[in-house]
Amino acid sequence: MYPQARKRFGQNFLQDDAIIDSIVAAISPEGHQHLVEIGPGRGALTAPLLASGAQLDVIELDRDLVPLLQNQFNTADNLTMHNADALQFDYRPLAADGKKLRVIGNLPYNITTPLLFHLLSQSEVIEDMCFMLQKEVVERICAAPGSKQYGRLTIMLQYQCAAESLFNVPPEAFEPMPKVDSAIIYLQPRQQPLAGQVDSEQLNKLVTQAFSQRRKTIANTLKKLVTIEQLEAAEIAPEQRPETISIEQFVRLAQIVTD
Repeated sequence: MYPQARKRFGQNFLQDDAIIDSIVAAISPEGHQHLVEIGPGRGALTAPLLASGAQLDVIELDRDLVPLLQNQFNTADNLTMHNADALQFDYRPLAADGKKLRVIGNLPYNITTPLLFHLLSQSEVIEDMCFMLQKEVVERICAAPGSKQYGRLTIMLQYQCAAESLFNVPPEAFEPMPKVDSAIIYLQPRQQPLAGQVDSEQLNKLVTQAFSQRRKTIANTLKKLVTIEQLEAAEIAPEQRPETISIEQFVRLAQIVTD
């Protein structure tokens, strides 16, 4: 018998069979692949992922769930269980067999952003990622310039990944029901970053400052970091607001500032 969901782990267990089938269909796992599931919970996704024949590593922080999952899947010889914190986990050794990892998970909403950045810091071993996130966060990641959702998270994620929102998931699909809608997002690390290489810390510094005061012009928000000449060299008008500036323009500006 599985324990009740724990608020401190941000647990909401997926229980809708139709949604589970849709997620597995979107992932389309194959036997020769190496999958990593973050936060398996009660194993709703784990079972069909194992059934594909793929090698599956599972990362679960809740030590009470681990023996229950091990017992549930004790006949699976393609499963490796890790009682670990996904935010601290080193994913590189899992790819020692030369296969890039396909990372999957119903992520706790309270750790989504730091976990995504932690994974992208190891993107050289990751083929793609398919996650259940808060719908609002998916909208922010996939936003286009000019929209109110467009911001730091959009730019820093899309700089490194192609991002696609696949479908929404209602609260009723979970136990207990979250107070927000969820969505499935597909992320694929780029072979080359969007618009070219740049110091990611420099890009993050510029973008964070730019969006600290969204209503002000870019010349105003970045006046301590860049000159008007540098903005114009990046083909950014000084009177533009941050949400109207493309990812490519921000990258170009970071390159100019770094040079």
